[in-house]
Amino acid sequence: MATYTVTHKQVISNVAIVQLLEPLEFEVGQSITLAGMGAPFNGTHKILALPEFYFTGVSQQGDYEYDYARIIPNQVQFALTTADFDRAAATGTATYSITCTWIALGDLEDYLGFTFTNPSADLDVATMAVGAANAFAYRRRQEAGYWDSPTTVPGLDCKLGTTQYAAILYRERGSVEALASFDPLSVGGPVAGNYGQILRLLGVGKPQVA
Repeated sequence: MATYTVTHKQVISNVAIVQLLEPLEFEVGQSITLAGMGAPFNGTHKILALPEFYFTGVSQQGDYEYDYARIIPNQVQFALTTADFDRAAATGTATYSITCTWIALGDLEDYLGFTFTNPSADLDVATMAVGAANAFAYRRRQEAGYWDSPTTVPGLDCKLGTTQYAAILYRERGSVEALASFDPLSVGGPVAGNYGQILRLLGVGKPQVA
């Protein structure tokens, strides 16, 4: 979850814009939650555009119009049914958060071949592993340029890759750097052998090194 500081607000023809203090890390189509700004700005809004110029209105054809001579960074544009409001300083926060639920605890249990006792420390660790794997898989796909729903897994390949990563995280419990071993003289080794397969299942290319 990331929280940004709102510095300005504006409304024209039921289209609102807020300017944030910090650089943006989200995309058109995602949602932000505004707080501390008062009605009707407070609430969750779907991002329609991320303009870098002063917003001047909406054309008769419904296109957004801007003054390209006035550069204004870190703006978020969204629909808001309210009276027009000239651009002015504002206070408040914008929060961006995505919870990915591509796999559940039952998927990890099926993959491992056993069921966790409830309550137990093993169940707690497994739940954390599932949450971490979901977040990792969604983030890596997003970084690779994919546009995915956080609640609907893109395909069985992504589901398997996410589940495999959750299994690795769970099996590393109590180990310093790799899967736990019963060999008292085991040197230990990296678990990267599965990592390449996981990235292939997620559709993520090999990282580029300059």
